[in-house]
Amino acid sequence: MPSDFPSAARLHRPSEYAAALKGRRIARGALFVVSRPRTVADSPARLGLVVPKRYAPLAVTRNAIKRVLREAFRLQRSHLPDGDLVFRLVNRPSPASLTQLKRDVRAEADQLLGKIMRC
Repeated sequence: MPSDFPSAARLHRPSEYAAALKGRRIARGALFVVSRPRTVADSPARLGLVVPKRYAPLAVTRNAIKRVLREAFRLQRSHLPDGDLVFRLVNRPSPASLTQLKRDVRAEADQLLGKIMRC
């Protein structure tokens, strides 16, 4: 499978997000919780992102977090189990430069995706 990020690799509808968020949590880190629906689809892994303004008030911060998560998912998508995954930001990132924030988010994303691959 090529390492691209097509539209079919994303969650689009609110009902898809709701099903995943009502499902079970499969990984938790300092910043994120990863959820998936209770019933796992046979489709390749798809990604949904929830980055609320409450925890990342600046649009620059929210967009950087989403960009880093998408890239981490894109590179590991072929190794992930089938089904939908929703990354939800649950804690405010520590005040740091944007570069440091990106490093922290990428490290946690790689850790959580690695945990998901082992399950």
